[in-house]
Amino acid sequence: MSRYRAHGEAPALAGLAYAATMRALRLLPVLAMLLALGACASRGPDSPPPTAGDPLEPFNRDVLEFNTAIDDAAIRPVAMGYRKVVPAYGRRRIRAFLDNLDEPRIFVNQLLQFRPLGAAETMLRFFFNSTVGVAGLYDVATDWGLGRHQGDLGQTLWVWGIEDGPYLMVPVAGPSNARDLVGWVGDGFLNPFNWILPIEASVARGSVDGIDLREQNIEGLDELRSGSLDFYARLRSVWQQRRDAQLGRSGASPGAVDVLDDPGAAPDPVTILDDPGAAP
Repeated sequence: MSRYRAHGEAPALAGLAYAATMRALRLLPVLAMLLALGACASRGPDSPPPTAGDPLEPFNRDVLEFNTAIDDAAIRPVAMGYRKVVPAYGRRRIRAFLDNLDEPRIFVNQLLQFRPLGAAETMLRFFFNSTVGVAGLYDVATDWGLGRHQGDLGQTLWVWGIEDGPYLMVPVAGPSNARDLVGWVGDGFLNPFNWILPIEASVARGSVDGIDLREQNIEGLDELRSGSLDFYARLRSVWQQRRDAQLGRSGASPGAVDVLDDPGAAPDPVTILDDPGAAP
């Protein structure tokens, strides 16, 4: 249900992502709710101390339970149906088309991050894929050596020196943090397609994007859940590792969520090697 893919392309709950303009409208009350509930959240006398970077952990765990219930009841079944009905070739064309619609947002963020070369390459990608690539259905730019760049407003704010803030589990949307949640809302205003397209088209685009991401991560999320003694802790860690990689940082920033390789997972099986001193 998260819009992020976890380390190794495993998911961090890819949910029904709404169009960016809808995000802005819907997430403003969510922000207010998070602040209100976070301020009221209290721990019992026997509760363990909060994890570094996750002071709202009790509330976040409740939200994860809600998200998981929604995913089990609706999102995962829809994603399974999407996989069954739309062949792999068609899904690749849909993903390429949706990614192409995001290039203007990436272009703006590359400029805001003072990366003119990346911005120029992103603009060329958008031009070639929108023309030669038939409205973005084919990613010809990558074949021509113009790889896709990353760029979101949360990343831009980090470049500007704004720290992560507390870890947040956002209803339906999944893992985030205070800075990235603000960036997620702001990204909706940076993409000109969200100003051009009617609201119905924006909602449809966001819904298809969410279902397509969820389909890509069916097995990954299933494995993440089944292989975790503490699904919440493992998901938080995997998301943090993924986000650190996107930001290009190797070490955790002050106050960031603790990153573990695989919290709560079963130990790796012991590899049995032949005895090098044994007789043949």
